[in-house]
Amino acid sequence: MSEFIPIHDVVKERYGSIAAGTSNSCCGPADASCGCSPQLYDVSALEGLPAEVTNISLGCGDPVSIASLKPGETVLDLGSGGGIDCFLSARQVGETGYVIGVDMTPEMLMRANANKVKLNAHNVEFRRGQIEALPVQSNTVNVIMSNCVINLSPDKKSVFSEAFRVLKPGGRISVSDIVTEGEFSPELRADAAKWAECVTGAIDVTEYTGMMRDAGFVNIEVVDKSNADGIVTVQEGMPRVYSARITANKPA
Repeated sequence: MSEFIPIHDVVKERYGSIAAGTSNSCCGPADASCGCSPQLYDVSALEGLPAEVTNISLGCGDPVSIASLKPGETVLDLGSGGGIDCFLSARQVGETGYVIGVDMTPEMLMRANANKVKLNAHNVEFRRGQIEALPVQSNTVNVIMSNCVINLSPDKKSVFSEAFRVLKPGGRISVSDIVTEGEFSPELRADAAKWAECVTGAIDVTEYTGMMRDAGFVNIEVVDKSNADGIVTVQEGMPRVYSARITANKPA
């Protein structure tokens, strides 16, 4: 995985600066209408969450609302950031459930753990790690979620393989992510800064779901797909870019 280290470093630096407050945008220019806002969620779902949580929502959608979480389930959030999807999930799985957030950025983990203390969220844990090599035991998770993170990975096949590994048989995955119709040019793919802005790491939705299928997932469904122009900064010469919500299952 050594060839992927530069992308990881660029992504980690960008999101570390966001967590530290030295950058105010997750995916585009500072004045862009970016996915770093609670507007992607139902307002009622955010009641009781402090600004320290909602102001660092760096997603491109809402994977929680389509995850059909149940009390007592174990949930894993890939690229948990400041923890908003973890805390929303913790409410739904209740005290008998458990939520694990995995993130590779130390500054984000510090923010998430501070938010955990503020919310007294005993059923939430944050772990440092990469989503291509999850610090989670096999066959232990009921539901996997991710919000605008898998597109950032330079090794998406490993992400889906790891997700499949840690899910219990019959478990499910619910993600919001940036996808495309068409491909970026090699020159745009090589732009690490654009990659870290949730743009040029995105792949065609057919390839995305194909990777999920190759990993072993079944019942793959693109629940909805909307134009992502207001979430990421799209420029001339790029393919069509979308924010999609996708679900799938691990066979029972």
